[in-house]
Amino acid sequence: MSRQPVSLSLSIRDQRLRGGRLANVVSSLGQALADEFPSGFDFVVVGSQGEKARVYGGEACRVEGSVPVRATTLFDLASLTKVVVTTPLALWLRDGGHWDLDHPVQRWVPDYPHAQTTLRELLTHTSGLVAHVPFYRDAVGVASVRRALMREVAHDLGPHDVLYSDLNFMLLGWAIEQCAQMPLDRLFRTVIGRPLAMSTARFRPPPSLRRRTAATELDGDQRLAPGLVWGEVHDGNAFAMGGVSGHAGLFASAGDLTRYVMSILGATSPTILAASTVREMARAAAGRSPDVRGLGWRVDPAEWGEWPVGTIWHTGFTGTSLLVAPALDTAVVLLTNAIHPIRQMERQATFRADLHRRVLEVVT
Repeated sequence: MSRQPVSLSLSIRDQRLRGGRLANVVSSLGQALADEFPSGFDFVVVGSQGEKARVYGGEACRVEGSVPVRATTLFDLASLTKVVVTTPLALWLRDGGHWDLDHPVQRWVPDYPHAQTTLRELLTHTSGLVAHVPFYRDAVGVASVRRALMREVAHDLGPHDVLYSDLNFMLLGWAIEQCAQMPLDRLFRTVIGRPLAMSTARFRPPPSLRRRTAATELDGDQRLAPGLVWGEVHDGNAFAMGGVSGHAGLFASAGDLTRYVMSILGATSPTILAASTVREMARAAAGRSPDVRGLGWRVDPAEWGEWPVGTIWHTGFTGTSLLVAPALDTAVVLLTNAIHPIRQMERQATFRADLHRRVLEVVT
């Protein structure tokens, strides 16, 4: 199949953003389309009352023919799973009286070897665990990966400074499942997905949805054999566990995440977390600039401009990001497949930072 020309789609619903105010933002995205980086994107500016502006375009896949990004395209959220699934579920359990964040991890994950580590330390990335271990190279299945993780962490922990670690959220996912007595993917649908009408957000999209998802990496290092990752989670450890984990695995559209961030911004109904819990998430709990951590989220977006105090943000390896600034009644949803067909991490970081600085100029 030959590649087809792709275009940029723009809609502006907030009258205050009309009249050319978004020109710099649209220009940046148009240039991205011309430069063919990222391959495809779906970008939304959101307020508590809904979508303010949206721009999408590019290619969901450019390796097996040319598949354009559409309004319904699902993106592999990668580590945004941590703040769309695992963090809100952990806080929902706390707010419902099911557990305390200062409970030891061992209470809910009995095979975890360190009695002093708390759930809060997992949420704030202060557990002392290493950043990443490629368990998928030797382990297949949840039980096998879990045994490998427990062997890896059996030694003494490192300093309890901030060290962003996938292992923290793998453990937190298992703890949530034990506390709720429900698989993580089903609990997400029950507590978050259905109430917020995130109708297409899901773990493990079926093969029938492959062409509705954005492809990720070609011949990368997250599989034991070369090939294109498309329609299945990119992260190797999540893939080894069948596609569901507390650190990665969720697929969603920009429309799904629009509804999610609306709930954080205080949309009248429905809400998953109380306003006081949202404020708590955004309070600095550990670390120092540029990596200051709240509960689950980063809380110092200085790399992306001078956003107000109380702003929370997070990124995903595949090219996804969320930023929520309650003080401005604004959130930014950015979904891209920036590692397709190959990863260009510095270029991805520059693109994100530039785009968010341009948005900040518009909304302040």
